[in-house]
Amino acid sequence: MMKRVIIAGVLGGVVLMVWTFVVNGILRFQANIDMKRIPAEREVYELLKEHIADPGRYIFNPEVTPEGRFPDGQPVFSVLYGGTGHESAGGLMWVGLVVFLFSPMIGAWMLTQTSERVKSSYGRKVLFFVAIGLLLALFGDLTRFGIGSYPAKDAIAFAVNHVVAWTLVGLVVAWRIRPPKTGAGAESY
Repeated sequence: MMKRVIIAGVLGGVVLMVWTFVVNGILRFQANIDMKRIPAEREVYELLKEHIADPGRYIFNPEVTPEGRFPDGQPVFSVLYGGTGHESAGGLMWVGLVVFLFSPMIGAWMLTQTSERVKSSYGRKVLFFVAIGLLLALFGDLTRFGIGSYPAKDAIAFAVNHVVAWTLVGLVVAWRIRPPKTGAGAESY
């Protein structure tokens, strides 16, 4: 059982890494959303560096009106500071690699714990992983829009990316996780 789960999980992890490389490395999906530039970047950077020392998300609101409310039609800005610089990129890649390998492995194991009805159909096994992508999209990506966060179109784009990625993982894992043979010489998951 464990061997099938590990192999299916590793294959799913490879698919997830390839998808992420194509989408982010070649098509620059996330960079086009998260790394937009402004003309006065140096001045803004120096100002933020001078005033923000602790990691966290910072919200910048317009000044309140004499009535004590925020004025309509004025922007709200947010700045996210993770507390690290470019020197941490290599170490953070290892964390990402572990997540990319273990996430599909956990999904493969969860699939083996489902009903025989689910495990007996390739389509249902794939839908199991589509559901994982939908959960990530609904409770992760779609909640990241609004005041001081992503515009709705960017949150939706992240959500679609997760659903597609987990569908691709599901196509591979569902192919590898097969129902056990019955009778003599039967092998369990």
